[in-house]
Amino acid sequence: MLIAPSILSCDYGKMASELEKIEKCGADLVHVDVMDGHFVPNITLGAPVVKCIRKYSNLPFDVHLMITDPIDYVEDFINAGADSITIHVECNSDIEKTLSLIREKGCKAAVSVKPKTPAEEIFKYLDMVSMVLVMTVEPGFGGQSFMADMMPKVEKIKAEIDRRGLDVSIQVDGGIGEKTIAEAARSGADIFVSGNALFKAQDMEKQISLFKQTASANYPGK
Repeated sequence: MLIAPSILSCDYGKMASELEKIEKCGADLVHVDVMDGHFVPNITLGAPVVKCIRKYSNLPFDVHLMITDPIDYVEDFINAGADSITIHVECNSDIEKTLSLIREKGCKAAVSVKPKTPAEEIFKYLDMVSMVLVMTVEPGFGGQSFMADMMPKVEKIKAEIDRRGLDVSIQVDGGIGEKTIAEAARSGADIFVSGNALFKAQDMEKQISLFKQTASANYPGK
């Protein structure tokens, strides 16, 4: 079970110390939300910022491109220090070409679906990715409530991955907290993005440890 704090919820004026804190507290990944104000109704940060903050953490940078034409920016983010790049099946770029480019450049590739997109839309890309991200909120802003009706989607994707014998992780992002992480883990998710629940916690290290314990205890087969 991996925990990926979303820096969308951090103090942008103290990003260096926030990244150091994430690592010290036992996180496994740094989730970087990139929004263009077009694909989703918000604007966050770009490749120059990722390059600037890369030196403050040894953790893998999990870059989630919520942008209309990700193929145009893939190389910029890889050069900036991304270890994995997630694109949306709903974007305008050719999905196969974009995933192939990510992999050719030595980066892990992942694909994501918004809440209204059926699970089946990503099945044809499962052989090309190391991870599938199921959005459990409408992407664009942090602090939203977990959408429990996305769990059947996670279960469908998990079943298809297992049926085909693939080594593909399932990540969930949106409204992940103490109660919802258990539900997501039971459905088959094994990577959990969390923002406010971690950055607003009185003890982030304790919260991350609790998240890992709860997820592991509820994962299928445990």
